[in-house]
Amino acid sequence: MITNLAQGVNAFTSNVFLVDGERTVLVDAGSNFDVVSRVRDRVDDLEAVVMTHTHPDHVGNLPEVKDAFDVDAWGYDRSQSGIDYAIEDETDVQLGDDEYVAVHTPGHKDDHLCFYSEAASVLFAGDLVFQNGSFGRTDLEEGDRATLVESIDRVTELIDGDLSELHVGHGPSVTNEPYDHVQLAGQMARQM
Repeated sequence: MITNLAQGVNAFTSNVFLVDGERTVLVDAGSNFDVVSRVRDRVDDLEAVVMTHTHPDHVGNLPEVKDAFDVDAWGYDRSQSGIDYAIEDETDVQLGDDEYVAVHTPGHKDDHLCFYSEAASVLFAGDLVFQNGSFGRTDLEEGDRATLVESIDRVTELIDGDLSELHVGHGPSVTNEPYDHVQLAGQMARQM
């Protein structure tokens, strides 16, 4: 089961997805709200925190989560503050009950990862793409539009029209033809 713990929060934060199951994890930690109590309202314990990337709005709550649940944080670049273990490109990672492949997708930030499960038909896209063809900012440090387009293309080749769920770093998740939203983001990123 996937739950956005940041839903309804009125603060500068990313989405925070609790993926409950055989291996209960958080995808991103968010910032500026009490995510620990929201986790505790739903589960007794966490096994890990998996980061899409380390922008402040995604990692602000990370120290509190790590302390409260005595868990490690996993991300692409272990040299980033708070990341305990590295996830290499194309590594399999268990989130909940399903295996996901980690896909290195720079362009928004150098350490950006997406997580895709073909079996579950789910994509955690972080800040790579959003609903309605929106895509991650490239005007921040480490941002690069051409690299972002390449990353979106890579994800588009990996997924297909059967994708059921697109969980993004900001805004609502997409369950109505999510593949089309990813494809549109690639088109929009090329035009702007």
